[in-house]
Amino acid sequence: LVDLRVDDHPEPLKELRRLLKVHRAYEHMNAGDLALEKGDVDGALREYGAAEAMFPENLEMQYWHAVSLANIDRLDEALPVFKRVFAKDPNWKTLTPRLIPCGLLNVTAEQLAAIMEE
Repeated sequence: LVDLRVDDHPEPLKELRRLLKVHRAYEHMNAGDLALEKGDVDGALREYGAAEAMFPENLEMQYWHAVSLANIDRLDEALPVFKRVFAKDPNWKTLTPRLIPCGLLNVTAEQLAAIMEE
């Protein structure tokens, strides 16, 4: 069950479809996070991939996928994703070092330097 309102939209059915798609994509992202917490890396990557397939232009999904890859020591896979995201929106690059003190990004200083070079 999803509670969405589109009363004031000029094309409510079209907007409802879009919002439902966004909701479902973020459900995949959340499922990926839960899979990682349980140690199911393959399941997490499948879920992240499903979300990104639904919204390939969504930088937030790509960014958090890259963070998750970095956190499980798969930096070689994360770096090209970081590079692509940073090229499209440098604000994500600004955010990246701020994730370390709060424990959302668990990388060494060398790994962070590699990410920031992207």
